[in-house]
Amino acid sequence: MRVHCCQLDIVWEDKRANYARVRSLLEAARVAPGSLVILPEMFATGFSMNVAGIAEASQGPTAQFLGGVAQELGIFIVGGFATVGPDRRGLNQAGVFDPAGAEIARYTKVHPFTPGGESAYYARGDAISWFPCNGFTASPFICYDLRFPEEFRAATRRGTQLFIVIANWPAPRESHWTTLLQSRAIENQAYVVAVNRSGSDPKFTYFGRSTIIDPRGEVIADAGAKEGVISADVDLEALLKYRLEFPVLGDMV
Repeated sequence: MRVHCCQLDIVWEDKRANYARVRSLLEAARVAPGSLVILPEMFATGFSMNVAGIAEASQGPTAQFLGGVAQELGIFIVGGFATVGPDRRGLNQAGVFDPAGAEIARYTKVHPFTPGGESAYYARGDAISWFPCNGFTASPFICYDLRFPEEFRAATRRGTQLFIVIANWPAPRESHWTTLLQSRAIENQAYVVAVNRSGSDPKFTYFGRSTIIDPRGEVIADAGAKEGVISADVDLEALLKYRLEFPVLGDMV
């Protein structure tokens, strides 16, 4: 399966501009039908605490945009956006859409970024999500979730072979990003496809480094710092063969 990471220099709180930017990048990348495309956390607005200004209904314009792109290109697509929860706080979510444009999974960030104040504006999720994708079982996670390996291990126990991490991960902790992504791949013998934003917002600068990592922890694609699309093939048969040859997951307690 071909996987594409769409690393975006997000225009602050301007959904239309970001929708147009995504379309332009995917057109330039000539994404083939059946591919999996990943966009960053809150790709349409940036990592904003302005819940009243950016949050949408569950099937609001950003979900509709993602479904439309998925159907037009015949792809699977994952992208992040904010909706409104029952307590009127936001929900930082990842939506997953299939080539028919149907939503097949919705994940709410389990770990809002408390050191950055996110938990004051966004409620936490309480469940991991899974979805089928060209034979793979995949699970989406969002940014700060990456620091909590127990969630990834729980997903592995339920059959996940491909982890998706969407993020707005800022520059001061670049080494943490790369190290933790490789760790999640190695310890779970799984592919990790991670998409960070590039550029800057009113508070932070972002280093990009969207990355595709194989089940041995080897980086097979790295986007560097600039906006753009990187791609790689992920191979389910190779993953299953590696797990049989080096069966460490059988010793999970």
